Amino acid sequence: MSIKKKYFPSAVAFARLLEIMDELREKCPWDKKQTLQSLRNLTIEETYELADAILDNNLNDIKEELGDIMLHLVFYAKIADEKKAFNIEDAIHSVCEKLIQRHPHIYGNIEVADEEEVKRNWEKLKLKEGKKSVLSGVPNSLPAMVKAYRMQQKTAQVGFEWENKDQVWEKVQEEIREFQETLDLEMKQEKKEEEFGDILFSLINYSRFIDIDPETALEKINKKFKYRFQYIEQHADKDLSDMSLEEMDLLWNQAKKDNSPS
Repeated sequence: MSIKKKYFPSAVAFARLLEIMDELREKCPWDKKQTLQSLRNLTIEETYELADAILDNNLNDIKEELGDIMLHLVFYAKIADEKKAFNIEDAIHSVCEKLIQRHPHIYGNIEVADEEEVKRNWEKLKLKEGKKSVLSGVPNSLPAMVKAYRMQQKTAQVGFEWENKDQVWEKVQEEIREFQETLDLEMKQEKKEEEFGDILFSLINYSRFIDIDPETALEKINKKFKYRFQYIEQHADKDLSDMSLEEMDLLWNQAKKDNSPS
């Protein structure tokens, strides 16, 4: 595969980042001290900052956060290179080979009908590569809602799926009834928690059938709630603890009319 001339500026920019990383690792006390473990939480933070920028559709912030994440990727590869484990070229070539192997409809002679068939083939190829489970690619440390969504997506690709959204909605209602029983019968807290979790899991499943990303949907509501509550704080004429719920509700409704983010 020949490298097209249009990619040369990108290669130069990437080489500049690699050179800066080498210099920082050699000369900066903070950068010299970092390890794979010490960078982990910082990388998670940068990923969430990118997620916020995407949710806000702020392209300038997206550009900045992408740069920060690329720095982290180069940083990890630099540390691994020092340990004689692998280098940045190994990591890049590895993902290139993976992409070629998992896209036989582009780089081979396989034909696919649509996006769904591409995803099904992807999961089958992963199993052929030695993955022991369809779910092995879902990180344990993912937030619970994202993890549930991804597990449901992956198992659906091998046929473990409801036929239509009406069946899923019936399951949601069933789980709500079962949770209500735990309240009516005053069952143990552990049982209430389990049944409440079943409601959330089934709602997340339903969201897939109506093309709603539950994490994004909830985060938009979080932002809206934050805006409106902070409006109450900013416009209250006394301490919130001295206000009645009715007084706070008046300000809440004002916030809804005052260009509240949706």
